[in-house]
Amino acid sequence: MDDALLRGLTPSVLALLVRRGADFAAAEDAVQDALVEAVRVWPDDPPRDPKGWLVTVAWRRFLDAARADAARRRREDRLDEEPAAGTASARDDTLQLYFLCAHPSLTPASAVALTLRAVGGLTTRQIARAYLVPEATMAQRISRAKRTVSAVRFDRPGDVATVLRVLYLVFNEGYSGDVDLAAEAIRLTRQLAAAIDHPEVAGLLALMLLHHARRATRTAPDGSLVPLAEQDRSRWDTASIAEGVELLQAALARDRLGEFQAQAAVAALHADARTAQETDWVQIVEWYDELARLTDSPVVRLNRAVAVGQADGPQAGLAALAELDPALPRHTAAAAYLHERAGDAATAARLYAEAADKASNLAERDHLLRQAARLNAHRHG
Repeated sequence: MDDALLRGLTPSVLALLVRRGADFAAAEDAVQDALVEAVRVWPDDPPRDPKGWLVTVAWRRFLDAARADAARRRREDRLDEEPAAGTASARDDTLQLYFLCAHPSLTPASAVALTLRAVGGLTTRQIARAYLVPEATMAQRISRAKRTVSAVRFDRPGDVATVLRVLYLVFNEGYSGDVDLAAEAIRLTRQLAAAIDHPEVAGLLALMLLHHARRATRTAPDGSLVPLAEQDRSRWDTASIAEGVELLQAALARDRLGEFQAQAAVAALHADARTAQETDWVQIVEWYDELARLTDSPVVRLNRAVAVGQADGPQAGLAALAELDPALPRHTAAAAYLHERAGDAATAARLYAEAADKASNLAERDHLLRQAARLNAHRHG
């Protein structure tokens, strides 16, 4: 049974049913029924046209459900004409499905869950495990999202930026449960890039590949975080880096700079340096200037301050940091790092300990506490 094939066909089959007139929630249920039937039948009797088979079975299931629902009897005349079995339409409505699942009326969490279910083809159980919530909770979230988008017209233009943000949220979840969400986000973004010619889609895919290339080196065998400067660069995935750089260069050549292209440019400069000491921090600061112009994000300005500290010295970085709100996430950790580089170990140790109290996850907290302990041991050793 080719699970990858089924998951790859899911969005186009679902989109086709919606285009034929099925509401989203009913169409999604019908497609799931068809997938279950495929798992049962295909190993012994594989179809010549897998997509056509799924469309035919899913449409029949939708018709059966519609006819059985008394509240939908008024629509039976329109539904009675069953399309002939055979080769499915070559038209691919996957792009519209992305837009539908990332509809602005949905919360980010609901949009992510619906995208993974409808476009990614994951089961509710898999999504629930990935987000460490009970399956019933995730089922309710997905059901509410389906009800919300069922009233949305399928022919309305979608917002590419919203779709990209949803995919980036998926990517940043990384890995948990039995689903590698980073890899899933890359797969879905590749699929989107095949459906739409847009430089920011290419920029996001490049960014994902460049970050994912360093994945194996981000943690030590004991699970502790390994900072970028200390990672074993010989273990970085050079094929992913090469692909990411190629995608980025092609996107930048179109002269339609966007946030994800600029982020990818920063990642590419890190990937291009053979050692941490060879990193081109001056260019990285320039790209953060572009990002700040594009997004006006305090987090971007925080990252820029750290980069300034690398390019122009820690005092310059601290001056840039002083212009920002100290309540920003990781502001204290950035200040600790810059004070350490400036030679003020006592202040750095104190700030690392303060930052640990504010850390958003256990791995980050433990890393910051180790930094504080290292400096204190050196001072008193």
